[in-house]
Amino acid sequence: MADSRGKFVSFEGNEGCGKSTQIALLTDRLRTTGRDVIALREPGGTGLGEALRDILKTPKEGVEIDPVSELLLMNASRAQLVRQVIEPELARGSIVLVDRFFDSTVVYQGYGRGLDLALVRKTIEVAVGVTIPDLTLLLKVPLHVSESRRASRAQTSGPERDRFEEAERAFFERIERGYDAIADESSGRVKVIDATRDIDAVHRAIWSEVSGCLQ
Repeated sequence: MADSRGKFVSFEGNEGCGKSTQIALLTDRLRTTGRDVIALREPGGTGLGEALRDILKTPKEGVEIDPVSELLLMNASRAQLVRQVIEPELARGSIVLVDRFFDSTVVYQGYGRGLDLALVRKTIEVAVGVTIPDLTLLLKVPLHVSESRRASRAQTSGPERDRFEEAERAFFERIERGYDAIADESSGRVKVIDATRDIDAVHRAIWSEVSGCLQ
């Protein structure tokens, strides 16, 4: 009997790498082939996850979040998403696309915040169990491109702020190193996409990887 389980694809990358745009394009293309597709984001994707997203990403006066607390809140959102949405959708044969998954936690809370990587990975293991992406697309742009895109986004998005995007440059340098390490360690699952190219070229590269995963 053919395996009826769906496929799980995560998108990773530094701020401003174009994940949201590419997920939308891929979602539309997959649906034209008759596939059932669900696109999610982290933190978020459930009622609990969206509430935690607001806490984690929106700066609030008088509210400080310790790195360990950040790690636990991220994985609380993730645990809920896996059990409430991702696993049920995979069981029914859907293609699940997620804007960030556990690699972001290794990079942001591990490399970025400086938490012990063994602690980070153990916490992730508790949250996700055996739910691991079939394919992870790492959209890569140099740090100066990320900074330029973040600055442009800040000018057009109004007063909305993002706690992570307000971090110092050294934080994002550490994130770059973290993603490079993950790409080296998990080359079978993680495919690096040059996201400095135009939107259509990036989409074609993504489609080449995804279509291969679906075969």
